[in-house]
Amino acid sequence: MCGQTVLRRTHFTGNHQGFWQPRAVEQKDFVSGLWGIVPAKQFPTSFLREAGVYRCEAATVEGFVQQLAVAYVLHGYRYYVRGIIPAHKDPCAVDDRIVERYGIDIPKWTRSRRKRHGAASVQYLRHGRTFLILATEGEHTFFEKETRVQDLRETPVVCFGYRISCYQRSDGRWHSSVRIGTRRFLNLRRWFRQNAVQRSADDLGGILRRLPYAPFAPVRSQYISLLGHVNRARKRAGLPLVCASCVRRRRKPVRVFI
Repeated sequence: MCGQTVLRRTHFTGNHQGFWQPRAVEQKDFVSGLWGIVPAKQFPTSFLREAGVYRCEAATVEGFVQQLAVAYVLHGYRYYVRGIIPAHKDPCAVDDRIVERYGIDIPKWTRSRRKRHGAASVQYLRHGRTFLILATEGEHTFFEKETRVQDLRETPVVCFGYRISCYQRSDGRWHSSVRIGTRRFLNLRRWFRQNAVQRSADDLGGILRRLPYAPFAPVRSQYISLLGHVNRARKRAGLPLVCASCVRRRRKPVRVFI
């Protein structure tokens, strides 16, 4: 056709005498996807089946606490309901029911649009049989259907030996606080005081280093407090002190979801 350019989709089949030979293919051989036009046989359809799955099951306790404190509390999720799934119920079935009940599996931009109109956002998080349903400020059926909603600023989440809360700094921003639970910490302090002069410095340092609590800033302070109790007792007894390097000071982010 004179004066017109006809565009055809081509697929390169291989090298022939140093040149790539194009082969015309039909439109049905291609699929429009996130990466543009992709050959249908090569398109990762499994990605489409998994892309809309709401991930809520934390693989580890540390991942659970990290997701709660870093991803949710810092972004305004301060209202929560804590629950335990009974032994006779399937946790995955409970997950699906809660996610569907509160319409949790929605895109990030939908949450942002609803927030501008005064609606709350809801998230769901579980490890083992312990779960949390969390919400931000605003209107949502979550506040109507749940009768035991608690405020993280007044009632910290206590689970897996941790105590997670939030506080407001002088700049007006809210920050999460992750500590070893009060009862658990008192038991640890009692044990270290009783064994401060009974065990060797290397033994006590190894035990302190292997404590299973992720070294968030408040947890580090508690570790240093335990070390101080031990070294004061050992100094009075004339024994070698426990090295300060046994306190873990850096927390490495972990993979959260299974």
